[in-house]
Amino acid sequence: MNYTSISFYLFLAAAAAVYYAVPVFWRWMVLLAGSIAFYFLAYKTGWWIVLASVLMTYAAGLCLEHLGQRDFRSGHRIKKAVFIAALVLTVLPWFCVKNGDFLTGLLHRPSFHWIVPLGISFYTLQMAAYLADIYTGKIHAQKNPAKYALFVLFFPQIVQGPIPRYKELAGQLYQGHLFDEREFAKGFQLIVWGFFLKFMIADKAAVAVNEIFSRPDIYRGCYVFAAGVLYSLELYADFLACTQICRGSAGLFGIHLKGNFMRPYLVVSVKDFWRRWHMSLSSWLRDYIYIPLGGSRRGTLSKYLNLAVTFAVSGIWHGAGYKFLFWGLLHAAYQTAGNMTAGMQDWLYERVFKLHKASSVRRALQRAGVFFWVMTAWVIFRADSLTTGLDMVMSMFTVHNPWIFFNDSLLALGLSWKEWCVLAVSLLLLAFVERKQERGESIRDSILRMPFYMRWSVYTAAILGTMIFGTYGFGFDAQDFIYRGF
Repeated sequence: MNYTSISFYLFLAAAAAVYYAVPVFWRWMVLLAGSIAFYFLAYKTGWWIVLASVLMTYAAGLCLEHLGQRDFRSGHRIKKAVFIAALVLTVLPWFCVKNGDFLTGLLHRPSFHWIVPLGISFYTLQMAAYLADIYTGKIHAQKNPAKYALFVLFFPQIVQGPIPRYKELAGQLYQGHLFDEREFAKGFQLIVWGFFLKFMIADKAAVAVNEIFSRPDIYRGCYVFAAGVLYSLELYADFLACTQICRGSAGLFGIHLKGNFMRPYLVVSVKDFWRRWHMSLSSWLRDYIYIPLGGSRRGTLSKYLNLAVTFAVSGIWHGAGYKFLFWGLLHAAYQTAGNMTAGMQDWLYERVFKLHKASSVRRALQRAGVFFWVMTAWVIFRADSLTTGLDMVMSMFTVHNPWIFFNDSLLALGLSWKEWCVLAVSLLLLAFVERKQERGESIRDSILRMPFYMRWSVYTAAILGTMIFGTYGFGFDAQDFIYRGF
C-alpha cells in the first residue's frame, strides 16, 4: 500500500471518518490505531525491529530525563554514557540494513538477507533527534508509551518524511482537532498537486532517464546532459510530490507537517540550495552533526572539515557505496569552493560583466550555474556506480553530439512527441506556481477564494488531466517514490 494506490486513500478516508466521529479526547488513539494498521498492511515483516526501537528509545528517554534531574558528581558521565549507548542502539539497525552488504563485500564475505523495516531511514533520525533533545534539555521525555509510539509511527510521514521534531509534532498529534472545512480542503489540494507532480512530471521524465542510465555505454555526451537535467527535475518532482501527499494526508486530520522544499532550483548558491532542498534532513544534519562538531566557531579550516563530515554523513544516509559518499563530499567541496571564491565571483560580476546583485541577468546566470553543478552531482547519484557516474559526467565534456536535440533522437527514449509536449507544459505550470510562491503568493488560498463551482471545476480538471495525460497504465508502470528506496 503506497501513497498513490487506491487502497491507501480508502484507508485514509476510513481513518479520517473514524477520527472525526469519536470524541476529541480519544482522537489521538485513532491515529495510533491507524498508524499501526497502516504499518502492518503496508509491510508485514520487520515490525518487531520497529517495536524494539520504539521501546528502547522510550525507555532511554525516561532514563535520560531522570538522570538529568539528579544532582550527583558522576551524574553527567552516566547520562552521557546512557545517551551514547541509546544512540548506538538506535542507529545500529539502520546501519546494518543500509551498509551491511557493502561492508561484507569489502570483507569478501557472503551477504546476509537483511530485513528492512519500512521507513527506517526516516524514523531512525526522528528517534535520534528525540534522544538528543532530551539529553540537551530542549524537551521533556514523553511518559505515555502509546503517545510516543504515535509520534514515531504517524502514518502520513513515516515512510518518506518529512523528518519531524518532537517539539513540532507531538502537541498536534495528541490534542485532537475539530473538523475544519478549510484545512481539510487545503489537505485535499496538496494531495491533488502531489499526484500531478508524480504522474505528469516525475514518472514521465523517468521513462527517458531510465533508458539513458540503463545503457551508459551507448548514450554519451549530450544524452547524459539531457538525462542529468531530466533526472534533476524527476527527483525534485517525485520527492516534492511525496512530501505534498504526506502533508495533505496529515492536513485532513488538522495536523500541519512542515514543508520539505522551498523552490531549491531558484537559488543562486549551492549553500542556499541545501537550505531549500530536503529541509528536514538539512536542518537535522545542521543541528545534530554540524553544530555539535563545532560548526564555524573554531576557525575556517575546522569549518570546512565539519562541513565535509556533515555531507559525508548525508551521503552515507542516502545509501551504501562509494558513489553516495562521493556525492556528499562533492557537495561539501561545492560549498567550500563557493565560500573561498565568493569575493572573486562578486568582482567578476560587478567589475567585468557590470552586473550588480540586483541584476536579473546575474541571478539567471547564477541559477544556471548552481543547477549545472547540482545536476552533475545528481548524475553520479543516479548512476549504477561511482566509476560509471564519473565516466558519464566526463562524456558530457568529451563527446560532442548536440544534434540529438534537433533530430528525432530524443523520441527514441520511450516518450512520443506528445508525451514530451505534456511534460514540457507540466514543467511550465510547475515553474509558474513556484514563481508565484517565491513572490509570497498562495495558489491554494486563491483557489479557496473562488466560488464553489469554480473551485471544484479546478479540482476536477486537475484530477481528470492527471488521469488522462499522466504516465501510468498501458505502456507504463507507475513508479514508486524514489526516496522510498532511501
